[in-house]
Amino acid sequence: MSTTIATPTRDLLKSSALGRRRKLADTVVRWLCLLATAIGLFFLATILLTLMIRGLATFDLTTFTQDFQPTTYGDADAPRGGLRHAILGTLVQTVLATAIGTPIGLLVGTYLAEYARASKLGDMVRFVSDVLLSAPSILIGLFIYQLVVLPMGGFSAIAGTLALAIIVIPVVVRTTEDMLQLIPNTLRESVVALGSPKWKMITLVCWRAALSGIVTGVLLAVARIAGETAPLLLTSFGNGITTWSLTDAMGSLPIAIYQQANSGFPDLIQIAWTGAMIVTLGVLAINILARVLLRKRN
Repeated sequence: MSTTIATPTRDLLKSSALGRRRKLADTVVRWLCLLATAIGLFFLATILLTLMIRGLATFDLTTFTQDFQPTTYGDADAPRGGLRHAILGTLVQTVLATAIGTPIGLLVGTYLAEYARASKLGDMVRFVSDVLLSAPSILIGLFIYQLVVLPMGGFSAIAGTLALAIIVIPVVVRTTEDMLQLIPNTLRESVVALGSPKWKMITLVCWRAALSGIVTGVLLAVARIAGETAPLLLTSFGNGITTWSLTDAMGSLPIAIYQQANSGFPDLIQIAWTGAMIVTLGVLAINILARVLLRKRN
C-alpha cells in the first residue's frame, strides 16, 4: 500500500521539479532576448543620434541647391558646396534601376509561383535568384564593368543603373513569389471556373490580391540600392557636377560620402556627415513605409 502511494508522489515531485526547470529556462532565455534587443536598439539609437548631431550642422538649403565645391577650409567668405549633384544622381539611377528591375522581377516571380512550382526549371531559376540575392554587390559592379564600362570606354550612369537593376531583380522575385503563394488556390479555381484564361486570372486577380506585398518588395529593393556604394564605384564612378547625361559619369550620395569623408578636410567631412544622414533617413522612411504596407496586407 505504501509503495502504491509513494510512486505517484515521486512522479508528482519529478513533474514539479521539471516544471520549475522549464520555467527557469524560459525566464533566462526571455531575459537574454530582451538584453540582445536592448543592445541592438542602443547601437541603432547611437548611430541615428550621432548622424543627427553631426549632420544637422550643414543641413540647409545649400545642401540641396549647390554642387560640390573644392575645400573652403580656412576661408570663411568662400561659398560652401552642397550635395545637389549626388542627390539628383541617386534619384535618377535609383528610379531607372527600379523601372528596369521591377518588371523583370515581377514576371520571374509570377512564373515561379504560377507556372513552375514543381518543375526542375523553376527550381533552377529559384536557386539562381537566391544566389544572386546573396551575392556581394561588388561582384555585380565588376560584372557590369566588364560588360558595359569597358566596351563603352568609360564610366556612365547607364552602367550604374544596370548594376542597381540587377540588385533589384532577386528582391522583387522573392517577394512576388512569396506573396502569390499566400493567395488561396480556391480563389484561382473560382476564377478559372468562370471561364477566365489563366493569364487574366493572374493579372486581374492574383496581382491585385498581392499588390501591397509586391509594392513592399519593391520598396525594400529601393531601400537596398539607395545606399549601395561598391557597384557604383566601378560603373557610374561619381561626378562633382550635376549632369543629366546617362552616358557620362554621374554622382550619387554613397560615393559622395565615401569620397568626402576620406578627403581629410573638415568642411568636406562635415558635408559627408550630412549626406550620410540624408541617406539613412531616406532608407529608414522607405523601410517604415514598407512595413506599414506589409502590415496592412497581413
